[in-house]
Amino acid sequence: MRKLRILTALIALTAGLAGAAHAEEARWVEGRHYALVVPAQPTHVPAGKVEVLEVFSYGCPACNQFRPVMAELEAKLPKKAQLAYLPASWNPAESWPLFQRAYLTAQHLGIADRTHEAMYDAIWKTGELAVVDPVTRELKKPQPTLGAVARFYARVGGVTQQQVLETAQSFEIDMKMKEADDLVKAYRVEGTPTLIVAGKYRINNSSLRSVEDLINLTVWLVERS
Repeated sequence: MRKLRILTALIALTAGLAGAAHAEEARWVEGRHYALVVPAQPTHVPAGKVEVLEVFSYGCPACNQFRPVMAELEAKLPKKAQLAYLPASWNPAESWPLFQRAYLTAQHLGIADRTHEAMYDAIWKTGELAVVDPVTRELKKPQPTLGAVARFYARVGGVTQQQVLETAQSFEIDMKMKEADDLVKAYRVEGTPTLIVAGKYRINNSSLRSVEDLINLTVWLVERS
């Protein structure tokens, strides 16, 4: 009798899990909540990991405001997921190409983990690398320079200004910037921030009602990858 009760409970649990999975499947609609990236793009995470990529720019105010969402998302992602970042450059008036070069330089130097959040603060909080005047809300003239970025990285990242300048102006970084631009186009990204899962799913932020929806959809896409 006891075995029968256990078996009945297991059947009920399995049915419940299947029902929940079906409900989640029906909740998210391809073409509305997310789009397929065709062709799917290669990712740059270890084997067995699923890449969750944010297309961003330090010069993007929405990306700055999105930072708490990324922190919450990171905390709730499955262990097999790994965050990555792809800097966009399409807004030269607000120094996006400079900030793209800056991120790729920090990544190459191995200091991006230390400088990523600090860079946002330098642009949007302390004003050290601000692109917009906080009083007039107009673009600053002149805009931040590579030299200013080098000084900032030297202080925050524990590297020398010379290391930053030499790396940032290298052929390798020039090529990485081109690759980043090509990848942004391949993903058909039209705004930032945008999340790409596993190189093949592009999340449509405007279709989601809450941060919880964004996180749930991202986790669901990770699980089905």
